[in-house]
Amino acid sequence: MGIAERKERERADMRRRIVDAAIKMFVEEGYEKVSIRNIADRIEYSPATIYLYYKDKDELLYDVQKEAFGTLSEHFARDLTAADPLERLEQLAWAYVGFYRQNPELYDLMFIIKAPMNAEHEKEKWENGDPAYDALYNLVAECIEKKKIRFKDPTVAAMSIWAFAHGLISLDLRSRLKVCKLPDKTLNVSIDDSIREYLDVIKY
Repeated sequence: MGIAERKERERADMRRRIVDAAIKMFVEEGYEKVSIRNIADRIEYSPATIYLYYKDKDELLYDVQKEAFGTLSEHFARDLTAADPLERLEQLAWAYVGFYRQNPELYDLMFIIKAPMNAEHEKEKWENGDPAYDALYNLVAECIEKKKIRFKDPTVAAMSIWAFAHGLISLDLRSRLKVCKLPDKTLNVSIDDSIREYLDVIKY
C-alpha cells in the first residue's frame, strides 16, 4: 500500500470513528445537547481534529443522517419481498413505520430537525433522501402502470403516501396525538388502522 492510499484509509477510518460517535451521542443525548468538543472527548481527540473533517456540527449531522438513511434502505430491502407491487407498497408502509418505532431518535434526525439541511443549501437536491424516495417512487410508478392504485402521477402518489405516513409519525413522535386521548397501546393500533384505511382508499 502506498503512502497516499494509507493516508486515505486513515482519513476514512477517522471519519468512521467520528460519525459512529456522533450517531451514538445524538441518539442518546439529543442533537442540541452535543457539541463538537463532546464528540472529540468521546473519541479521545481534540476538537481541531474533527474540524479537519467537518466545518461544523450541521455538516457532521448530514453524514449521520446519510448513515440513518442507509439503515432505512436496509429495512426496505429486507422487508419488501412480495411479487405483487401493491403488496410491496403495503410492506413498504409497514417497514417505514416499523423503522420509526425501532429508531425514533434516528427518525427525528432524518426527518424532523432542520439542522442537517443547513449543510445542503448549496446543492440542488437532498441526496441523503434519494434511496428511500426512489424506492417509493419506483414502486408507486409500477402500481400506477399496473392500475393497482388510483393515482395517475407517480410524483403526486409518492408525495401523498409519504406525507400521510410521515404526518402520523411526526405527530406521534412529538406527542401531539395525545389530543386523541387514547392509551399508548390503543394509539398504536389506531395509527396502524389509519394506514390500512388509507391504503384501502387509494386502491383500485
